[in-house]
Amino acid sequence: MKLPKFLLLVTFITCSCLLYVYQQTDIFRLAYIGQKRNAVFHDFLDKNAMLRYNINRNTSLVLIGNRISGYANFEMPDSYRVVKLVYPAEGLRIANQSRTLKLKNIATSLFGIKRQAEARTIDRP
Repeated sequence: MKLPKFLLLVTFITCSCLLYVYQQTDIFRLAYIGQKRNAVFHDFLDKNAMLRYNINRNTSLVLIGNRISGYANFEMPDSYRVVKLVYPAEGLRIANQSRTLKLKNIATSLFGIKRQAEARTIDRP
């Protein structure tokens, strides 16, 4: 075998081996990066679970009831009673008269304009 062919073969084999070693080290490096990201992700999931637990615990009805009863002498009644309020007839009549006066406005009678609220979206860039 001639020397130039031998050197070319050795160079090709050496480059192939270097490329293989580089690929293997890159695979391990990416695996370590993936493991670190996975560990950080699980830490965030644990923190999220703890925060959700704290929110649920702090907004529970028992805790809110304890806070209310701790600041004031708040007591729930033993029996519930429904009270019906009856408005006097004069109050209803006065409210109806003011409504009919508003409807007899000239603009509303001629053009049929009624007051109403309209919501419009704001176009933001």
